[in-house]
Amino acid sequence: MKMHILNGGRLRMRKSVYLPTADRAETIELPVPCVLLRHPQGNVLFDTGCHPSTAANAEARWGTMAKAMTPIAGPHDNVVAELAKLNIRPTDIDVVVNSHFHSDHCGCNEFFKRATIVCHRRELEAAQASDAIQKGYLPVDWQHPMPVEAVDAERDLYGDGRIVLLPLPGHTAGTLGALIATDRDGAFLLAADAVPLRPNLDQGYMPRNTADVEAAAKSMDEVRRLQSGGTTVVFGHDDHQWSQLRKGEDCYE
Repeated sequence: MKMHILNGGRLRMRKSVYLPTADRAETIELPVPCVLLRHPQGNVLFDTGCHPSTAANAEARWGTMAKAMTPIAGPHDNVVAELAKLNIRPTDIDVVVNSHFHSDHCGCNEFFKRATIVCHRRELEAAQASDAIQKGYLPVDWQHPMPVEAVDAERDLYGDGRIVLLPLPGHTAGTLGALIATDRDGAFLLAADAVPLRPNLDQGYMPRNTADVEAAAKSMDEVRRLQSGGTTVVFGHDDHQWSQLRKGEDCYE
């Protein structure tokens, strides 16, 4: 199985959102990773990043949220353009796994019209709740006609241990990570916003945009346990790690 890490956009936010000791005027640039998993039984995309239109006019799609989470990506910094570089069309994707339904993680869902969308049941419930928009769930990003499969617990996607979905709640009620087993490069955890930056894990800094601090702390403990066993953690938005990862055609396998 091949694992391709793709550019799903780039954001600028207040650094203190993720590192509470930072000066509130200081900003940080955040990559938005998406991951293509070329499994023998199908093409799986973990997260779909920001919608291409946000590169030109984020406010038109996101409203006031664009002021707190400002896209700074170029017009081709999106998962659809990245897949095209690999000669993969949106219709070639069989499964989209959304770690959660915030706009920088499901913004391109609409393009994958032949895919089944997989998410956690509690995330789907949160996105459908009466206060969903205030909590950052925009129907334009996540609500589409493709079939949705909502999971309640750990799920081995193809029954062979290569792609195992792992509930990591806290950032949102239904945040999902994915344990990836490659033959040559070992085990990876796609942690998404369960652990956005390495200092959140190493130094115990809890991001301010955490819905449930107690659940998030337990999820981070689980991530630490996996890391101590040799699993490489791919953080949700860590720019230093991003600069060191193989990307695009240069895949893990």
